[in-house]
Amino acid sequence: MYEQKTKETDADVLEFIESVDSPKKREDAYRLLEIFEQTSGYEAKMWGDSIIGFGSYHYRYATGHEGDAPLVGFSPRKAKISLYFATGDEDRQALLDDFGKHTSGKACVYINKVDDIDVDVLNKLITRSIHFLQDLYPQNLENR
Repeated sequence: MYEQKTKETDADVLEFIESVDSPKKREDAYRLLEIFEQTSGYEAKMWGDSIIGFGSYHYRYATGHEGDAPLVGFSPRKAKISLYFATGDEDRQALLDDFGKHTSGKACVYINKVDDIDVDVLNKLITRSIHFLQDLYPQNLENR
């Protein structure tokens, strides 16, 4: 049976941010922490060793695979900062077109630094992702 690797932990978010090697990435992580908390309305929690997540939901796929995940999140990784949004939101691209310098994958959007992006668009991406997941999994959300 599949064991989910990335789970919410009791690790301290601020201690994790303080452990980030790069002073610029650490500064950006604090900025993102404030943006994500204010926009999402959720307190930051650590997910696994390196993801800072906000809110949570329980997903269940048609295959029977299920688990818990943050509604949105980020991780100040060595190479780039990973921003985590909902997978499957095909309308997200319209916002990404105005986001600024980034690359993206299925669920992640990668940035070098916060100064490269439009923070107003980031706020919209956070809100859109949360609403998308709340619509998709309305019965499986954490209470605010």
